[in-house]
Amino acid sequence: MGQKGSSGLFRAVSAFGVVGFVRFLEGYYIVLITKRRKMADIGGHAIYKVEDTNMIYIPNDSVRITHPDEARYLRIFQNVDLSSNFYFSYSYDLSHSLQYNLTVLRMPLEMLKSETTQTRQESFDIFEDEGLITQGGSGVFGICSEPYMKYVWNGELLDIIKNTVHRDWLLYIIHGFCGQSKLLIYGRPVYVTLIARRSSKFAGTRFLKRGANCEGDVANEVETEQILCDASVMSFTAGSYSSYVQVRGSVPLYWSQDISTMMPKPPITLDQADPFAHVAALHFDQMLQRFGSPIIILNLVKEREKRKHERILSEELVAAVTYLNQFLPPEHTIIYIPWDMAKYTKSKLCNVLDRLNVIAESVVKKTGFFVNRPDSYCSILRPDEKWNELGGCVIPTGRLQTGVLRTNCVDCLDRTNTAQFMVGKCALAYQLYSLGLIDKPNLQFDTDAVRLFEELYEDHGDTLSLQYGGSQLVHRVKTYRKIAPWTQHSKDIMQTLSRYYSNAFSDADRQDSINLFLGVFHPTEGKPHLWELPTDFYLHHKNTMRLLPTRRSYTYWWTPEVIKHLPLPYDEVICAANLKKLIVKKFHKYEEEIDIHNEFFRPYELSSFDDTFCLAMTSSARDFMPKTVGIDPSPFTVRKPDETGKSVLGNKSNREEAVLQRKTAASAPPPPSEEAVSSSSEDDSGTDREEEGSVSQRSTPVKMTDTGDSTKVTENVVQPMKEVYGINLSDGLSEEDLSIYSRTPISAFSQDNIYEVQPPRVDRKSTEIFQAHIQASQGIMQPLGKEDTSMYREYIRNRYL
Repeated sequence: MGQKGSSGLFRAVSAFGVVGFVRFLEGYYIVLITKRRKMADIGGHAIYKVEDTNMIYIPNDSVRITHPDEARYLRIFQNVDLSSNFYFSYSYDLSHSLQYNLTVLRMPLEMLKSETTQTRQESFDIFEDEGLITQGGSGVFGICSEPYMKYVWNGELLDIIKNTVHRDWLLYIIHGFCGQSKLLIYGRPVYVTLIARRSSKFAGTRFLKRGANCEGDVANEVETEQILCDASVMSFTAGSYSSYVQVRGSVPLYWSQDISTMMPKPPITLDQADPFAHVAALHFDQMLQRFGSPIIILNLVKEREKRKHERILSEELVAAVTYLNQFLPPEHTIIYIPWDMAKYTKSKLCNVLDRLNVIAESVVKKTGFFVNRPDSYCSILRPDEKWNELGGCVIPTGRLQTGVLRTNCVDCLDRTNTAQFMVGKCALAYQLYSLGLIDKPNLQFDTDAVRLFEELYEDHGDTLSLQYGGSQLVHRVKTYRKIAPWTQHSKDIMQTLSRYYSNAFSDADRQDSINLFLGVFHPTEGKPHLWELPTDFYLHHKNTMRLLPTRRSYTYWWTPEVIKHLPLPYDEVICAANLKKLIVKKFHKYEEEIDIHNEFFRPYELSSFDDTFCLAMTSSARDFMPKTVGIDPSPFTVRKPDETGKSVLGNKSNREEAVLQRKTAASAPPPPSEEAVSSSSEDDSGTDREEEGSVSQRSTPVKMTDTGDSTKVTENVVQPMKEVYGINLSDGLSEEDLSIYSRTPISAFSQDNIYEVQPPRVDRKSTEIFQAHIQASQGIMQPLGKEDTSMYREYIRNRYL
């Protein structure tokens, strides 16, 4: 972006995207993304985190009419830190689930052709005159959908330009969490991705936003999706993908807590009487439309208390669900599971996670999960009883998740995160089984895979807790497993105090910033300012400003079209209403198009392996598997405590410290004497780990001087090799062998220099094998011969029959 100066144009800022435009009391500002960081990769589509932004005032300063309150509004708006957990993607719709993106956006083109040409006339589609499929090198590039605005946080900022600019300029941003780790199964990479989408409706901080508003939007509503993909094939058409979605959110009632008394636990009050469960009906109608049936509620609120506190919400929620269920068809009723998790935690006879595991199994069996490939032949040959009981919807191309689990406690933070982790762990086992990576849909604790997944969920819980409660998680999975160290108790106390301080002193300012950023409040000349309002209740409850509020039926509380297609979610049904939301993206042979290979590998950029995202992400083999000799490399093997002890970098701080130590060691000068070498080699810290390219776990930078020093160095380097490989390279190494090694040419090519390299010759059979491998990645499989079929039959007969 350039600005006009005295000597022509000069560059003002370079940006990666436009967040939107905002106006307070003067002219418009443009919000630009100036820094980004890659956080995940799904099917070759990069997902970025916003690292830094820049706001630029658009009108020229010479015509600017200043307003005394403009600077204050600007300060409040910038209090929303866009560099804190805001994510975007240029080519992947983050507001929708993977199931939506891989089913709805892959409808038959013939079906879209008639609907699009008749109903869609978009002014911003620059190829609208070409038709769906045209001659002369034009065709369909892809199909995109309107984003689900509930999870878009800059929708109000883009509202002014969405009908005037091309759609590719609109960059929709979500708020929440995104993390990705690599699970190595005997060298086969499997990416585990966790995406949390925080709702922009009725958004706010802990005590200031409770319950639901008049439109059925609840506070702290977060949709969490775990995606599993086989990274061997990075393509949506030929790759294997699976996902599972669950939701957390406040109890859908009119309730609040008064924080004016400055109590650690303010009393819970029901603000409005709702005998016909109007607000709960609106909320569950939204869920039926997006997720289908069954809707399963896991309520972790306390039920037995000396003083009635949380039980108020349980009793009211039971009454609401009972009332709504009597009008639904029996096969689609809302399933309500109450479980006092706090009571079970205090009991010494009960295991909390065992009980949660039973609940998780029943939930996943009812909802099923999404996978984009049909069941494996091994599942048909050796059927598993748990697999046959799985619910959901089975289609020719795979499975669909129908319904969703909705988990809540009072705050939807600590207890909810542990319960969601247990359900996600159960779903992860089914996902791995569906991709043919494990032989039974079951995962145990103290394995590398579960430890990697647990760390993802703890990062996810800490992030969401900071956004809503002002501190990290107080109770974690280790707390409920009762294996947390004593030092964890002091951390829990500090997190509780931090959360209390944030709720008491900083939440009001954060709430004002969120209201201004999301467009809930619009500054207007002559009307009260944001800081002059006694409450924001009227901003979030729009029906209070209407003279004649519209009321829905007390009995037929659902949308008629939604109930017709259950258990399938109405948003994913192929119908005219949903086809209107789709936009056909076309291209011409002269137009620039996205190349997934170049987008992923970026051969036009100067980069290093250490900075490559695929190598930098958390890996089960590097960060969780012990470095002991002879250890089972499978990530599904249960590790004993003495195996996992210090050799496993279980928490993020240790890993970051290890990375910092490696960078420091790489840039530090060599040791000045032999004593430094020997002392460093004796230090065998349990948290050290072997890096790619390093000789051993305990090797350090050494200065090569005379033959005496080189002997010391050889002993230091070769000794760990004997521990690993069982042989000592220094034994039997004669002068004749050294002379043969020194005569070995650097290159095997006859002509090899910096200007020319003679390529090696490849035989015909190797070329055919390579071409078959390339075609297999595109979904084109070679027919099996008689030898292959007989070999497979012999293998099955010897192994299983």
